[in-house]
Amino acid sequence: MYRLTNVLRPYAWGSTTAIAELFGREPSGGPEAELWIGAHPDSPSTVQLADGDQPLDEFIKENPGATLGEPVLGLFGATLPFLTKVLAADSALSLQVHPTLEQAKSGFAAENSAGISFNDPQRSYRDDNHKPEMIFALSDFQALCGFRSPRDAARLLAGLRPKLVESGAGLELLDEVLQLLEAGDEESALRGAFVALLDGGDRSAALATDTARVLAAEPAGSLGNEYAAAARLAELYPGDPGALISLLLNLVTLSPGQALCLPAGNIHAYLQGLGVEVMATSDNVLRGGLTPKYINVPELVKITDFRPITPPFVERTTTDAGQELYCPPFAEFQLQRIELSDGGNPVPLAQHGPTIVLAVSGSVLLDSPKSDLTISRGEAAFIPAAEQPVNVHPAAGTGAGAVLFAVTTSGSTHEFDEQRTGATL
Repeated sequence: MYRLTNVLRPYAWGSTTAIAELFGREPSGGPEAELWIGAHPDSPSTVQLADGDQPLDEFIKENPGATLGEPVLGLFGATLPFLTKVLAADSALSLQVHPTLEQAKSGFAAENSAGISFNDPQRSYRDDNHKPEMIFALSDFQALCGFRSPRDAARLLAGLRPKLVESGAGLELLDEVLQLLEAGDEESALRGAFVALLDGGDRSAALATDTARVLAAEPAGSLGNEYAAAARLAELYPGDPGALISLLLNLVTLSPGQALCLPAGNIHAYLQGLGVEVMATSDNVLRGGLTPKYINVPELVKITDFRPITPPFVERTTTDAGQELYCPPFAEFQLQRIELSDGGNPVPLAQHGPTIVLAVSGSVLLDSPKSDLTISRGEAAFIPAAEQPVNVHPAAGTGAGAVLFAVTTSGSTHEFDEQRTGATL
């Protein structure tokens, strides 16, 4: 077992206090958006070794069999297949969609063949992997996730119309979108409305600007949740159609302890809150609004799932051993939450390969037949696949309980095989 030093990413949308408060330290004074815990080559964690520190990605490549285990190595190669983050959003992230594994392989190969540089801001595929995600809420956590029904979307957009009677070109676009939402099957209706808003040029900008104006004029506290979210997005991103697109999507507020699953094709955006995020190790993101960055509309429409959905929550499974497991239908990862009481029984880690452990309160002893390691609030560790089983105890002498999270690969080799050959989730 190895203690890790992790990388804090200071994106502008990040909270200045949430991660610092979670770990009981002084804030840095700037935004602290994400703490990356893993082997992503952009910001790998550092393994603390007796003879000097080493980036985790290099450590794994030098010891792939012992660190990953043969099943994981055979399926994913000599890389940690998941990335764990503590994410603290004070304002909205961009609307985004991730490709399937098959789409990622095809898109990556096509852009390579076309000679598109990896530094080109218009490049859509940075690697050949998919990027399924899950967010576990540590606080109330607000997000947009997948499409609502065309009927619900039309109701929300139609509610703006009486306030936009002098909107001109913007009102014309709104009426077109409402007609699209009433035509054809649900999937086609939502696709048409989405493209009309996203690709509407000056008319979309005018409608977004006028919508921001009329919503800002409403008395404080009088707006429903969806309109309040749209108003905030319109204020953050003036003229961006993403504020209007938000009314096509499910608005979800997670309570602490709830988790949301984000498969390929699901359009989503985190709006505000603190959580533990886990994802497959990939940089493939196609943006769909709430951003000044390039939007590849044809490719975005190609990979987006326009079917209306109910928010895909991940149900908790509690075992007799005291394990709280969150197992989305992805090969790359599952999440375990462990809460220990002072003097309580140890809880076994669920391990199906390499494991990342993060303590968010108290101190814990990680104990295996090979070694042991104590980590405290805000600290993380890497446990190689070869080091099993591991039990988690409250650290001696602390007089308090503890909470930690552990991320490992999925427990089903059958799921591994299906997903790596391109089966749809």
